[in-house]
Amino acid sequence: MTTTHLDLDAVALDGAPLNSAAPDAIALDATGPVATLTLGTGRRLNALRPDDWAALARDADSLAGREDLRAVVIRGGGGVFCSGSDLREWDGATQEEVSESFAGMEAALQAVEDIPVPTVAVVEGFGTGAGCQLALACDLQLVNRSAKIGMPIGRLGLLVPATFATRMSLLIGPGRTKELLYGGRLLPAPEAHQMGLITTLVEDGAVDDSLTELLAQWDGLSAASLRASKAAVNYGLTPLVQPARRAPQGAACDPDEFAWRLDAFLNRHRPHASR
Repeated sequence: MTTTHLDLDAVALDGAPLNSAAPDAIALDATGPVATLTLGTGRRLNALRPDDWAALARDADSLAGREDLRAVVIRGGGGVFCSGSDLREWDGATQEEVSESFAGMEAALQAVEDIPVPTVAVVEGFGTGAGCQLALACDLQLVNRSAKIGMPIGRLGLLVPATFATRMSLLIGPGRTKELLYGGRLLPAPEAHQMGLITTLVEDGAVDDSLTELLAQWDGLSAASLRASKAAVNYGLTPLVQPARRAPQGAACDPDEFAWRLDAFLNRHRPHASR
């Protein structure tokens, strides 16, 4: 099959030049009662490699065991949250290798969800693909008004796992989730907030102040009460969440279309490439 053009947004899944440097390793600041996990430095829109997802899972697991912790903040460096997985890792990959990558992503997302204290995603710029899922894996999302968030992975022939769909359905319902996944578009932050996909819309430039105010509110509450509140809500959702977590992992990509769709996307972003 020949393709000359895919109607993909320039930043829908990656957006940075392919010859730019990969983001730095996941940085964890856990010196106080509020831990902060920072993704990359903004380069390549903080697209994460398999090793980065594994590091995120390890850091989240380490935080889950800390009795003195009150909250966890997850944000991206360089004024952008996360554009998902680094697509270059899948150039020439087999279906099995893509499935292994998805398993690594999901392990990290569940590790974040299993942190017993309140978690906040600070979303600036873009939260796309698995980056969107990471934001939704947190309890709350503080999102800049100019940011965009969504799951356009269908345009690459990637297959949405049950866990990804369930995270969205719990927030906006199955109908809205299907509409977004079928359309493969990115949502402006105000629209995402209006439909309930994100919890808090923040004016550009005010995200740090908003985060400080939120953490200050929690600082005046019982740490045990905060943990109990999270556990109580999560317990009620268990019958909806656990079937998706336990579902056998199927194929992660379209066997017929993924390779050429990914190739077309990568070549479109590779300098001096021609189709």
